[in-house]
Amino acid sequence: MARTKPQNVCVRAGSKPPLLFLDVDGTLLPRPAAAPSVEEIDWSAWQQPTNPALSGLTRVLGDRLLGLGCELMWATGWGDDANRVIAPILGLPQLPVARLPEYPGGDYYDDELHWKTRTLVSLAEGRRFIWIDDEIRQQDMAWVRGNHCGRALLHRVDGFRGLLDTDFAVLTEWLLAT
Repeated sequence: MARTKPQNVCVRAGSKPPLLFLDVDGTLLPRPAAAPSVEEIDWSAWQQPTNPALSGLTRVLGDRLLGLGCELMWATGWGDDANRVIAPILGLPQLPVARLPEYPGGDYYDDELHWKTRTLVSLAEGRRFIWIDDEIRQQDMAWVRGNHCGRALLHRVDGFRGLLDTDFAVLTEWLLAT
């Protein structure tokens, strides 16, 4: 897979709202403590409206996400299914979907970067952005600092707890400081 370095063109900070790249699994849908390994999950069933984990989603969460004032974009392996299944439950409009590279069979490439990192920085095109995910690591944060000229917050959520009030406090504080 060819990997290109993202363009390093910055957009004036105040010209557009920040992007918010939103993961689903582990972020909006916490993993149960007895969750099978990623390899054992039947993803075709997991991404259906009948998934029992969806019962924890509410419009309040959707309102809180919209209330951040960011341009929301799905950054998830759910792809277009996030708009079909998740968005209506949260009361979100149809959101743009980040076209991610093919899942490499593990969450990290050989160079230790998460499989979404390069794509999201490229999509940001120098704009301020937030990436909320349960798999972000220090390597991703360091790479973004060195390859993205705009402000960025890579916020790791506890995948067994999902997005909480404390996470929203961090997001809001960062947005107020930008």
